[in-house]
Amino acid sequence: MNAAADHRAQAAVIGLGKIGLPLAVQIARHRGGVIGVDISSAVVESVNAGRSPVLGEPGLDDGLASAIASGSMVATTDVHAAVASSSFVIVVVPLVVDESGNPLFAGIDAATRAIAEGVRPGTTVIYETTLPVGTTRDRFGTLLEETSGLTVGTDLFVVHSPERVSSGTVFRDLARYPKLVGGTDSESSRRAVAFYESFLKFEDRPELERANGVWELESCEAAELAKLAETSYRDLNIAFANQLARGAEALGLDIGPVIDACNSQPYSHIHRPGIAVGGHCIPVYPHFLSRSVPQMTLSDVGREVNALAPALAADRLYDELGGLSGRSVVILGLAYRGGVKEHAFSGTLSLVPALTSLGARVTVMDPLYSDREIEAHGLDPHAAGSSVDAVVLQADHAQFQELGPGDFPGVQLVFDGRRALDPGRWEPVRVVGPGFG
Repeated sequence: MNAAADHRAQAAVIGLGKIGLPLAVQIARHRGGVIGVDISSAVVESVNAGRSPVLGEPGLDDGLASAIASGSMVATTDVHAAVASSSFVIVVVPLVVDESGNPLFAGIDAATRAIAEGVRPGTTVIYETTLPVGTTRDRFGTLLEETSGLTVGTDLFVVHSPERVSSGTVFRDLARYPKLVGGTDSESSRRAVAFYESFLKFEDRPELERANGVWELESCEAAELAKLAETSYRDLNIAFANQLARGAEALGLDIGPVIDACNSQPYSHIHRPGIAVGGHCIPVYPHFLSRSVPQMTLSDVGREVNALAPALAADRLYDELGGLSGRSVVILGLAYRGGVKEHAFSGTLSLVPALTSLGARVTVMDPLYSDREIEAHGLDPHAAGSSVDAVVLQADHAQFQELGPGDFPGVQLVFDGRRALDPGRWEPVRVVGPGFG
């Protein structure tokens, strides 16, 4: 593409999705000279027109429009040309997984080969994609060397710097969380630290043990492990909360005030129980951790506990209603969490078959998805005003706070899977949920 060849960028961002596009805009805003690369011509066309293909990210629409208008950013599908004109290449290509969490490397391998075909001596290649420990050096470093003919640590520099942001708060998170950097060698790390310091502006956080900013770790393996550890910690913490909730139910106690009491002590940070753990990260990365670091068996235990949560919720509904055969149940939320239009590993995708196996007729309602989008997942959209026996809150969208019995004629039970509803608003209907007792 001529635009990429003529635009002598200092940085190429490979993958213009929910994380890569905001990152490219951040670089353009504070450093300039960015080429965004994506395999989708529709995405590239939208970006070059200054229209964000990523919806719902505060600050992205205006930031992208400004970057394109000022000439500080351009997009292309031509990986080779973009890489050839860049000193830094940042890879934000998703590492997709199968239903069991096994990584499927074909896509990111192909991206790495394409990068290697265009890379010049002196280029630094940075992987922000979350990876199993050892992947940056052993898989991608080797692949880059074999394809390019360059030597890592001498004329090609390779780094892992895991993205640590969330959809809907990317720009805030870039400023709030330290940027972790680990290279395959000291020179790779040095170059990456200087690069990130050139465009990231950090909040002052006196509670941190080190000044907020770019934190260099001892190796790419350390950076890979840090991302997997922080994500697996959340999964394990939620698993503990879910088991506490089950214990509280057996004792007839409400776990909410118990957790509040625990967390009043500074060394306790127990999360909240819930109906499911979804998204691209938390249900997946514990698998990366245990499979690349065999000693880390505990992460698999937490995964097993949380994966059972939707089925346990279905069993609770069965018990509460005295059976589910022929019962109508509406699930609130296809999204895996409130406020985002993302459904990777959504609890609904597990909850629907669990309920239907018990005889229930299940519909799904989500204000962020059209009926056609819900149907595309093999689910039945809920018809407004139709009668139901039970309501299940799976994603805590703000819109669901306005609902009540009048919206669901005949409702007998509400399962608040996120402990987010006001029971008073649903009176006289009984509200139950994880750890309600």
